[in-house]
Amino acid sequence: MSTRFPPGLAVVVPAFDEAATIGVVLEALAAQTDRDFRLIVVDNASTDGTAGVVHRFAVGAPFPVEVVTEPSPGAGTAADTGFRHAIATGATLLARTDADCRPAPDWVATARAHLAAGAELVCGRSVPRRDENPTWAERHVFPAAVRLAALYGRHRKAHRDPAYRTPYVLIHGHNLAVTADLYQRCGGTARERLEDGSEDVTMLNRARRETSRIVRAEDLVVEASLRRLRAWGARRTLLWYWDRRWRPPTSTEVHVR
Repeated sequence: MSTRFPPGLAVVVPAFDEAATIGVVLEALAAQTDRDFRLIVVDNASTDGTAGVVHRFAVGAPFPVEVVTEPSPGAGTAADTGFRHAIATGATLLARTDADCRPAPDWVATARAHLAAGAELVCGRSVPRRDENPTWAERHVFPAAVRLAALYGRHRKAHRDPAYRTPYVLIHGHNLAVTADLYQRCGGTARERLEDGSEDVTMLNRARRETSRIVRAEDLVVEASLRRLRAWGARRTLLWYWDRRWRPPTSTEVHVR
């Protein structure tokens, strides 16, 4: 039988072979102004000791920490496993970031405030990680291109189904918060390989069929790693985010380290 926790907020972090980098997100979560949450790291069949890093962090962490395992590859699959584990063990509010990210110090507090104000899905803002020393173009040009792509997405026929109860908004899988109730009603995150689709957009559109209480929150900030952009270049990275119109030649290369 699963251990049950008091109802509250759970933060889910999918992780695959992030032993060298996951310390950044763990430190950022430990530095939150609101630490009344529990952390669930989903080890997505790592081979490099990621789980061990998390277990060592858990010894002195200022909140409960769990490691659950998901053997099937895919950030969406791992996130879904984490979210459903959180719900099964009592969580009523859920938030997600990724293992190579750095949430702002008020990230949890801001997510909680938006959910308390009535939002059922909160889609936050992504900025480059400052500790990776972004160039001017990385800080301004690429994010602007992503926002333009999202504006285009709002007008795509696939995102304008009459069944949708609210307009399309820009969503990042590494920066969102959702109620457990909506997550279950809409079917949650798509369980698919990273190269097969954008699990965050799929979840957004599932949620849009269920509720109008979806907000784009510019004050919910996560610093995201630039490693994919630097490994693939701007054009390939944008095409990747645009319905996977470019993919690396092998599945292994999808997971940039």
